[in-house]
Amino acid sequence: ISDSVHYLGKPKTEKTIVLKQNDQVVFNSELVDLEKQWAKISHLMASLRDNPETCEQEYKSIGQDDFGLSPKVSFDFDENVIAPYFNVQKPKVAILREQGVNGQKEMAMAFYKSGFECHDVHMQDLLTGKTDLSQFQGLAACGGFSYGDVLGAGRGWAKTILFHENIKRQFAEFFADNNKFTLGVCNGCQMISSLHEIIPGSEYWPRFIRNTSEQFEARFSSLKIENSNSIFFEGMQGAEIPVAISHGEGRTVFKNVNDGINSIIAAKYIDNSGVETQSYPFNPNGSQLATAAVVNKHGNVMVMMPHPERVFRAAQMSWSPNSWKENSPWMRMFYNARKFVG
Repeated sequence: ISDSVHYLGKPKTEKTIVLKQNDQVVFNSELVDLEKQWAKISHLMASLRDNPETCEQEYKSIGQDDFGLSPKVSFDFDENVIAPYFNVQKPKVAILREQGVNGQKEMAMAFYKSGFECHDVHMQDLLTGKTDLSQFQGLAACGGFSYGDVLGAGRGWAKTILFHENIKRQFAEFFADNNKFTLGVCNGCQMISSLHEIIPGSEYWPRFIRNTSEQFEARFSSLKIENSNSIFFEGMQGAEIPVAISHGEGRTVFKNVNDGINSIIAAKYIDNSGVETQSYPFNPNGSQLATAAVVNKHGNVMVMMPHPERVFRAAQMSWSPNSWKENSPWMRMFYNARKFVG
């Protein structure tokens, strides 16, 4: 095989590309200049199609000091914190979906691996009386595109609840029980946030509107877990973790920015140096205050646009450190839900 192998060069510590022929330099360029040339046509095309402001932000980020994805986790996410609950009855969690929702399987698996008895609950099951929310200790509203988002992302799903007296009562009673938890992810986040009128302690919650880029965003972004009373993020505060995002209407807009806002923000978008940011693409949707997740005042109802249920295993991630084995740090939030219900 040696006849087919040719020595071409060696890596350099400097960010330059140097080509030599007969020991004479025939090409010498900064790596950032080459990357900008390579990206220029795509940048110009995107500027015509998308929001030119976000396109310019992304183009200008080329060449900036970028450490790449740099997770920082201070807790042992391989620790089996739910071991004390193995020999007790499994609590029931409703994996809630509606027509057009497609994220129920990975959501169910995340909760199943955390010691829950998972029930596939379609909205028709509630509307027809086949099942009732009162039997569940947890509720997880999944991601997807309910009703094709034609009434606004998640809002048609929410109206199905708000305009049906019995169903609205069931949800209101569930949200009012501080011994039960609710998680809304992506389309489920948009839906649950539209029910704020029946969720105690959610008066400061934002609306979720069209991404600033004016495009659907499917990326691997980094979040920082904030200091909040979220039961899901207990013991995870300060962690910086990459996560899958996939949405077209994920930009948070608060009605009023006041002192009560910071206490309900459970996670924020950060750049690769760990700083919360408004810059695209690190803040993929232009969310106000870099908000990625919010929680009610009691801490048991949380909504977030990113998808931790899609990356609770390290193998599901686009990239992860070699030291991460079976679980990713996101597994801890599902374990925390199990600890919460006891």
